[in-house]
Amino acid sequence: MKDAFSTFHPVVNFTYFTAVLLFSMFFMHPVFLGVSLTCSFLYSTLLKGKKIIRFNLLYLLPCMLLMAVINPAFNHAGVTILFYLKNGNPVTLESILYGLAAAAMFMAVILWFSCYNAVMTADKFVYLFGRIIPALSLVLSMVLRFVPRYKVQIQVISTAQQGIGRNVTNGNIFERARNGLQILSIMTTWALENAIETADSMKSRGYGLPGRTSFSIFRFDRRDQTVFGAMLLLVVIILAGAAAGYNTMRFFPSLKLPPPDAFSFGVYCAYLALCLMPVIIDLAEELKWKHIRSGL
Repeated sequence: MKDAFSTFHPVVNFTYFTAVLLFSMFFMHPVFLGVSLTCSFLYSTLLKGKKIIRFNLLYLLPCMLLMAVINPAFNHAGVTILFYLKNGNPVTLESILYGLAAAAMFMAVILWFSCYNAVMTADKFVYLFGRIIPALSLVLSMVLRFVPRYKVQIQVISTAQQGIGRNVTNGNIFERARNGLQILSIMTTWALENAIETADSMKSRGYGLPGRTSFSIFRFDRRDQTVFGAMLLLVVIILAGAAAGYNTMRFFPSLKLPPPDAFSFGVYCAYLALCLMPVIIDLAEELKWKHIRSGL
């Protein structure tokens, strides 16, 4: 089945990803980081399947570990000294934990952005910002679809070049390099021509002109209102927790966590519910679909 959350109104999708991305970047509390990283991993797996697990293990996880290891070598702040390096610089517990937190934040943001690119398609982005910033929204929509579309096109070019014996796998190292540059040149030419054709096409349709109307299949129905209202309620609770100081952690000069209480637990649950919202919606739709099929 198609991802159910991506069928919601673009306002709901964009507001959700804006909230989780900002919260993931600014809230360095270990509970928030763990929830954000886990939920983004679950949702990205639900969207893209098992292939995203391999990507995370081969690329993101080593990058995360590298960031966590490098930070203590350059950041020597903190009062809990574990040992000294050969050059006399101390390695502190605070710098290690901050490196782990920063790495987790970095990985969570990348995963959320991958989910954003899968859900917020170009037509949704143009629908939201086409009237406010028409030129910029068109450029950004083209940039957002740059990677998947150009990846397909470069594979087409490589296959065509391989048919005439001029692929990067043909010849010695110098011939492979020359063939690779040729493929890159063809790809660049295609990209520039495609951008010009897109701009001319949108201009001929009156894109960006005052008073221009456009057809849209998006309707803000009762289902969108319910999810959007629940989302705003959770965001308000999380922001209230941030105002009370529950959403962050002090790393330097010493470690300090806000004391847990009933309100902080409610804030953590609200953040968990917010991050899990797409997964919960997808699971609910899947259960509903199975129930309908079982009644046939």
